[in-house]
Amino acid sequence: MENQHLWRALGRNLGLSILMFAVIFGLLWIAELIFPSITLLKWHDPAWCVGIPASIIGVAYILTIRDPQNYTGFFAGIVMSALLGVQFTLQKSYDSTFLYFFVFIPFQMMSIYKWSRKKDDGGASFEPKFLDIPRFWLSIFIGLAVTAGDYFIQTLVFQHNGFADNIVVKLCNGLMISSSFLANYWLIYRKNDSWLYWFIYSVAGIVLFIYLGNIFSLVLFCFFLVINSMAGIAWIKNTKPENLFWAAPLLGKKK
Repeated sequence: MENQHLWRALGRNLGLSILMFAVIFGLLWIAELIFPSITLLKWHDPAWCVGIPASIIGVAYILTIRDPQNYTGFFAGIVMSALLGVQFTLQKSYDSTFLYFFVFIPFQMMSIYKWSRKKDDGGASFEPKFLDIPRFWLSIFIGLAVTAGDYFIQTLVFQHNGFADNIVVKLCNGLMISSSFLANYWLIYRKNDSWLYWFIYSVAGIVLFIYLGNIFSLVLFCFFLVINSMAGIAWIKNTKPENLFWAAPLLGKKK
């Protein structure tokens, strides 16, 4: 009965996501009618079309794991990652293709295994927690290192330009890769820090698409920012004071 309840929640969230995107597409279609000179809906672009079901399923995934007890969302996350892997392949962004197929999908499989258990490996109740201070700073360092590494790869391998060229694009792409990597990893262990990294991912995407003038993706990432923030707040509300760790001073509570 409990599993049926969790799966029904995933189904409801998928329906809600479809409804949300129907409203968004309706508004964008109206905008195109009012301003014929702009193109927001790119149905001729295969990569864009693949990204639509990926985004719909991705929102259902986030809405579902907003409940830190509902592991069924990760099944949607696996489908989302596979679709995004195809999308990035079509866009010839092979670093992201590798991450989605060979890193994020295995991470989400691990999350299903961990979340479906009632206890963590130490036998304690498996609940949302913030990282302790040493791992918090280690995570920040890894994020910066991955961002820098991706910047070098984009400069020397993919774009073949100077380090001072396309700074905004390369920096935002690097931040999106590093933050989504850390977000997916810490979700396995139900760490609230994963939502901090999803927040960084969303903000980096917003900055990137403002710079590129991609209005559709800008609207989409603003939407992701709201959804991710809602999920993060829901997790914090489910976090016991003794599990706040580094965040305790920020939240005005003692460990």
